Parts: sequence; C-alpha cells; structure tokens
Amino acid sequence: MASAAPAVHLHLGHEQRTSGSGGTHPHLHPVKQEVQADIPLAGAKEVEEAVAKAAAVQESWRRTAPEARRDILNRLADLLEANKTKLAEMAALDGGTTLMVGERGVDTAVGWTRYYAGWCDKMSGELLSTFDTRGELSYTVPEPIGIVGIIITWNGPLISLGMKVAAALAAGNCVICKPAEITPFAPELFAQLCKQAGVPDGVLSILPGTAEAGEAIVRHKKIRKISFTGGPITARKILAACAEEIKPSVMELGGKSASLVFPDCDIQAAAERAVFWTVGCLSGQGCALPTRQLVHADIYDDFVARLKAIIGQFKVGDPLDPTVAVGPVINKAAVDRITGMFDRAKADGAATFLLGGGRCGGDLAEGNFIEPTLIVDADPDHEISQVEIFGPAVVVMKFHTEDEAVAIANNSEYGLAAYIQSNDLQRVHRLSERLNAGGVYNNGGFQINPHTPFGGIGISGFGKEGGKAGIDEFLHYKTVTIGVGAPIFPKQEA
Repeated sequence: MASAAPAVHLHLGHEQRTSGSGGTHPHLHPVKQEVQADIPLAGAKEVEEAVAKAAAVQESWRRTAPEARRDILNRLADLLEANKTKLAEMAALDGGTTLMVGERGVDTAVGWTRYYAGWCDKMSGELLSTFDTRGELSYTVPEPIGIVGIIITWNGPLISLGMKVAAALAAGNCVICKPAEITPFAPELFAQLCKQAGVPDGVLSILPGTAEAGEAIVRHKKIRKISFTGGPITARKILAACAEEIKPSVMELGGKSASLVFPDCDIQAAAERAVFWTVGCLSGQGCALPTRQLVHADIYDDFVARLKAIIGQFKVGDPLDPTVAVGPVINKAAVDRITGMFDRAKADGAATFLLGGGRCGGDLAEGNFIEPTLIVDADPDHEISQVEIFGPAVVVMKFHTEDEAVAIANNSEYGLAAYIQSNDLQRVHRLSERLNAGGVYNNGGFQINPHTPFGGIGISGFGKEGGKAGIDEFLHYKTVTIGVGAPIFPKQEA
C-alpha cells in the first residue's frame, strides 16, 4: 500500500483545525495495523462553535438563489469526479475498501450530488384553494429546516456524504456532519472539495469526533433534525435523545436482506451478483447486501456449485492492489465478532461451511482478513441467518415454494432490502408486494440510485434517502392562507 495518509482536520466551516477538545484517535493502517495517523477529534466545544457559525449564515444560505446552490453542487460533483482515483485511495486507507469498489463509491457520490443539484431550482409548493372555490387563497411553500445534524458510519463514508449532505444543502439547510473517526480520510478530502466548490463559510462543518460530539449534535437545540446511518444499538440512543428534544430524524440502519433465486433466472448472472454483493462489495460490510440467498430446490446444488467456483476466484489482500477483490474488515473487534458467529454456528450444527469460516492465514494472518465464506443449509432461525455478519460471507438456504421463500425472507426483524432473481414478470410483481422491505430489487436492480427512495422498515429504520422523498426529508412545507378580510361579527343593519 503505497499511498500516504493525509493530514486530517476538524472543518468548522472553512476553518481547519489540527486539534480538538475530544483528543485524538490513532488510525491504524488497514493492512499493516500500524498507527499511520493521529486523528483530531471534536468534542461538544467544537460542535457548539460549528453551530454558531451555521446560525450566523443560515438565513443568507436559505435566501441564496436556487440556481446558485445548484451551481455549487454541480461544481462539487465535478471535483469529486476529477479526484476519483484519490478518493478511491482514501477509501482504501480508511478501512480497506478495494480500489474497484472505492471507485464505484465515488461514482455513486457523484450521481447523488448531481441529482440533488438538479432539485435546487425545482422545489415547489401547491395551490390548495382559491377565493372562488373556498373563499380563501391557500398554498404551501417548501422551506429548509435550518441546521441539520448528519452522523455517518464507517463502511462507506463518501457514499453517505453524497446521499445526505448534497440533499440537505440543496434544500437550503446548513449541516453539521460527524463522520466516523475510524474512516476520516475520504471525509477530509470531501470537506476540502466542498470549500473549493464554493460552499459558503459556516454552511457545512465536518467534524470527526467523540461520542460526546455525537450527543452534542443530537441534543443541540438549534439543530432541528438528525440524519443517521449506523446500527440499531446507537440508533436507539439517538432516538431517545431526539424524543427528549422532540426532534425528527431519519434512520438508515442495518439489514439481513434475502435474495429469492428461481429456476427461470439467468443462474450464472445471479450467482455472480450474489458473490460480488456479499463477498466483494466492502468485504460484506454493507447494510443492504443480499446476505441471505434463498434458492429453489430445483437449482440449489447447481447454484451452490457456481457460488463456490466464483468465490474461489476472489483474491484477498491489500486493497490498493488492483487485482484484489476482498480487502480486510474494519478492525480486530470485527474479526473477533465475525469469527465468533462462525464458531457458534459450527458448534450448534446450524450450517455447513463449504468455504472459509475463519481468519486468513499465511501473509495475511496478522491482519484483519476474513476468508471468503460460503455457508449452506443454514437454519433460518439461527443467529447466522438472523444477525448481520458484516463480513465476506454468504448464507444459502433452500426453498420449494413461493410461500416458503416469502416466509423465510420475512422471518427477520430487519426490513431494508429484498431481492428477486426471476424472469417471470408476474412472479416478480406478485412477490414484490409480499416481501417486507423498504425496497425490492430484481435481476440486478441497484439499491441506491439517487432517483429512487431508499430506506427500511422494522429495525432497519425509517425515513427516505433518494428521489423527491429524500429532499423532502430536509424540508418542511409551510401553509399560507389568505382570507378576504371578512369580520368575525358582521355589523347588524339598523
């Protein structure tokens, strides 16, 4: 891994600081596990200062012409695109994302930024009544919420920044954003590019910080909405704090998504997608990945054989090596958690491990590398089928009927995504209605297109990112009603 870690700053608007009240976090090289940078951390003090800066410019940013906001975001998209290689390298340094996946992540962030740039000058209200129809003129006006707090997780920071920050700025809000301190490098470059694009001083602050900083963002009375990406445990704490402040939120949480594979699909294409989206994409560390493959009995053995052959071709190693398909998982704690799940499934006889099931050996033995793992004949009720593994593993289960497949798929507290692999159009429509998920993706449909709303149900969260619904999360619609001025007590004729 040749790239050097850049210096990371606290970005309070345009001001860059090399230290903060939260101390520092030693960032470990994702392969060598040596300290490669000390990351400055914000605390409550820096959050307070960032909010003060935002409050000072909030009104001027709200009144900025939509076309000007559009042009800023389009310039940002241009800059992200121009820095694609560098951003992919930062993703590799952050947490071990492979170059191919890192570059795809840049493309995703660019797409979301351009999409919401296009919304800036297209937001509108509705005419609800006129003097002739109801005796009064009523209409709605879309207005920014004000200052919003955005808290993102570590497994794809640039994608989350593109999904959330672009929409919030397009709507005319100021943003206080806390990226995870364990993946600070891509957010650092993103902050610099926002400044270059012309985002005014104070409108956007990006503060890697402590849990204290996160709590300060959630509880600050001038921050009027929270958008969070992460896990249910942290989400519950945020929701409790939001409840005390009567503050709305968007929660994009985890998933244990099922993919239903039928005999009439392109079996090889479905197998390739299954492996890429569970083993190759972020080393399985993604919330909406189809980690449960439910396969019809007629093609089960064939499909499993194809999965095994494809997984065997995926090279594990240094994410900056362009031939590598699977990088490390995020840290040692993740290694211990993942291998612990594998060990319990083996001890309980809950599944058969055809490939992998442990740490990588050889030259990778000292790193946070998990073997690409193929788990078959899994018990649908066991932890291995119910809890996010968040590692390079795919769980395969057999079904015989549509009803059985739906029952297994819906046997989960999560409800972020579901997938169908079938060329039977009626089946696709029929099952899409029955699957409990925020989105159903068929035959390779992409989960996080900027023009389609994305979000879950159950413990996968609530609220939407993407599409008009995504910008509506950062707006409130004010109702304006104009009467004819009639007196409440009409004068009585003498």
